[in-house]
Amino acid sequence: MQPARLNTTFAALADPTRRAILARLALGEASVSELAEPFAMSLPAISKHLRVLQRAGLIARGRDAQRRPCRLVAAPLQDVSEWTEHYRHLWEQRFDRLDDYLRDLQGKK
Repeated sequence: MQPARLNTTFAALADPTRRAILARLALGEASVSELAEPFAMSLPAISKHLRVLQRAGLIARGRDAQRRPCRLVAAPLQDVSEWTEHYRHLWEQRFDRLDDYLRDLQGKK
């Protein structure tokens, strides 16, 4: 897992519009106009969000005659999942120790 790639992925995921676009693409391919429908923004603004997602490797754009469908690419999300999983284990261990400590305090009362 490359730190630069992880940074780019997190930066792309930081925006709620881009996360909503990814959620829509998790359901299947969509055109730019289909992705723009739920948002009160222009097609050029949506296109900027799509470029950020594409640079992060989170989406791929194809060509189907006149249509340019976008699709989700899950590999960078897997990197994020693996990175956060390490910290989840760390926090679980700390919470387990805190539970033990609190039980000891309650037992001493």
